Amino acid sequence: MTITRHRLRYRGKASRLERRFELLWHTINGPELVSEFQFHPKRKWRADFAHLPSRTLIEIEGGIWLQGRHNRATGFIADMEKYNEATLCGWRIFRLADIHLTQEIVGRIRECIVAMTSSPCKVDVKQV
Repeated sequence: MTITRHRLRYRGKASRLERRFELLWHTINGPELVSEFQFHPKRKWRADFAHLPSRTLIEIEGGIWLQGRHNRATGFIADMEKYNEATLCGWRIFRLADIHLTQEIVGRIRECIVAMTSSPCKVDVKQV
């Protein structure tokens, strides 16, 4: 498992939740991800993590318990625009809050990515 630092975040460090995700991803031997990946051809939007072969983005949503940017009206609407544009550009998106950062949930995401990469037409939605 590798996580390639594409571009460092403001202050040059991943958030606590992003580091927790990275640790879980490493523990389950997840495939290579690119962090801070700019997925849009014109806008400067970045995803926290991207798996390029499966065109999957992973967003770690922080600040949801603190009335942070992601759950105020303007931030929520801006996130909706970003995620809708990502989908229109052909990306799948997993959005994770702190309570989703478990080995079970991250493992299910890994299974889905591996299935899409090895045989995209044979993904059994019931198992993923």
